[in-house]
Amino acid sequence: MLSVPFALTGAIFLLSPDIGLGYNMSIAVWVGLIALAGVSAETVAIMLSYLDEAWKRRVEAGRMKDKSDLREAIMEGSVLRVRPMLMTALANIFGLMPVMVSTGTGADVMKRIAAPMVGGLASAVLLTLVLVPVLYSIWKERELKRMSGKG
Repeated sequence: MLSVPFALTGAIFLLSPDIGLGYNMSIAVWVGLIALAGVSAETVAIMLSYLDEAWKRRVEAGRMKDKSDLREAIMEGSVLRVRPMLMTALANIFGLMPVMVSTGTGADVMKRIAAPMVGGLASAVLLTLVLVPVLYSIWKERELKRMSGKG
């Protein structure tokens, strides 16, 4: 659930009047925020599934004994997800760029839908690729201690 607020931070940053585009909150902006929440939750869920699969493979193989094994499992799970994650986010961002620079009929509304997506996807990528593996490591270290009987 941490993914949604973190993605919304990037969206609000891009929407802000001082730093970003200066868009006021409107129905169109809320639609963009709702779409962003779905995309960010989906990407983190997929990253967690890759991390869980790597964890389970190592546990079943009996190769989960200490923190170094945990770090290897996290690297294995997260490295598999870097390219698909970046491809998805960049395809969304680059796909929305024509909307962001358009000037025709309806462009004002479409820009307000696309802006939260662009800003939020940028921060969601950082969360998914950096923060999620770190938090997963902290979470699984506790479980590793319980498995070894030290906690």
